[in-house]
Amino acid sequence: MVNYIWVGMTIIGIVFALINGKMEDVNKAIFSGAQDAVTLCIGLISILVFWLGMMRIAQEAGLLEKLSKLFRPLVKRLFPEVPVNHPAMGYILSNMISNMFGLGNAATPLGIKAMEELKKLNGGKNSASRSMVTFLAINTASITIIPTTVIAIRMTYNSASPTEIVVPTLIATILSALGAILIDRYFYYRRSRKG
Repeated sequence: MVNYIWVGMTIIGIVFALINGKMEDVNKAIFSGAQDAVTLCIGLISILVFWLGMMRIAQEAGLLEKLSKLFRPLVKRLFPEVPVNHPAMGYILSNMISNMFGLGNAATPLGIKAMEELKKLNGGKNSASRSMVTFLAINTASITIIPTTVIAIRMTYNSASPTEIVVPTLIATILSALGAILIDRYFYYRRSRKG
């Protein structure tokens, strides 16, 4: 569906440019956009490789395991239906830690694996379980301590202070995560009272 929307927008834009004689502007925008995309990707790759390397070092040093143990009691309360030693719990914890360090690209495959495991716990049903809904809410509004992607973008575009975004991001993501949890719990308890 999204592909059709993008194709439709592209066709409408090109037709509009042809009618108004702006095709030269469209060509310039295409080439300058492609150049900006390559510059941005190279900037992002460098910072992501650095932080993924740091995550690998942290994993080898046992830091991720310690962080997982630290967050396990909280995560267990958020996901009471998930057994502590189930693979879903490991994927959930890894996803949350990756998101905390702003590594959304690394967190995405972990989130997908967590959802697959949660679906298995749900008996393979096509409807979402309580844990799946909670995980989606938390993953969408995840707490970010170091917003590496935003810092990389700011560095790519020569920001005077690319890391000044850290504190506002931390505050905003803590509030969004708390909001997501509160809304998730509100609807869960409201539904369980009706049922």
